[in-house]
Amino acid sequence: MVLPMTLFTPEDLLRYLYKESSPELTVAIEAALKEDWMLRERLEILRSSTNELDAIVVSPRMEVIQRVMNYARKEAVQESV
Repeated sequence: MVLPMTLFTPEDLLRYLYKESSPELTVAIEAALKEDWMLRERLEILRSSTNELDAIVVSPRMEVIQRVMNYARKEAVQESV
């Protein structure tokens, strides 16, 4: 029996994408994907957006790095005195 697409939440599809869904949910989603093009589209949209999230690299602002470096220099000078 294939469940209609409306029974799969975005969270279900994310679990499926990250291979964290239960075996029963995985089988149900895979069966539904074979017959429901709208579900395939939703899954593809989630897949493309998660690819973008996985590629995000976060680094501190230069101002923050400079403050840390200044603090480290100040502490190093105080320890040497």
